[in-house]
Amino acid sequence: GGGGTAAADERSLYIMRVVQIAVMCVLALTVVFGIFFLGCNLLIKSEGMINFLVKDRRPSKEVEAVVVGPY
Repeated sequence: GGGGTAAADERSLYIMRVVQIAVMCVLALTVVFGIFFLGCNLLIKSEGMINFLVKDRRPSKEVEAVVVGPY
């Protein structure tokens, strides 16, 4: 009966390996999508900021000089 336990151990090791791979894949996908959505969010925010600044710049040039000065 020794063969049965060896086969069971081998099977449990295989299942553990598959679970590990599945978890790693899920983590990798989560990281990739997280970076992707963060990037998109930042792009959208930066576009909004640029539009806001462009709208701000039109009325007066003095404000722009004050804003740019310290930086």
